[in-house]
Amino acid sequence: QVQLVESGGGLVQAGDSLRLSCAASGRTFSDYAVGWFRQGPGLEREFVAAIRWSGDLRNYADSVKGRFTISRDNAKNTVYLQMNSLKPEDTAVYYCAASLGAPTSTPRFYPHWGQGTRVTVQS
Repeated sequence: QVQLVESGGGLVQAGDSLRLSCAASGRTFSDYAVGWFRQGPGLEREFVAAIRWSGDLRNYADSVKGRFTISRDNAKNTVYLQMNSLKPEDTAVYYCAASLGAPTSTPRFYPHWGQGTRVTVQS
């Protein structure tokens, strides 16, 4: 079992940057692929980015490619999401999730979820 806690959300202006963190405790975190998902107001949860346990495979949603970067530091049991050039449409609650499988974009393959951190981007 692994427990996840997100942090780093906040209120920013369009064009600003934020770095989200997903801190893990419990089982060996380096065994897990980690995904970031988000859920905007009135919207379904959507995939943002994912990274393999080793960090050598990363996937991104088309909507964030070139702006967001996922990375991990297994020594610190933490995965990061660097978000640059933020847009109002990035406004959402951001969740990290962990899986012993591949870094997929499908939420149902991730059994472990954090509580989320809110990001609001003003125009």
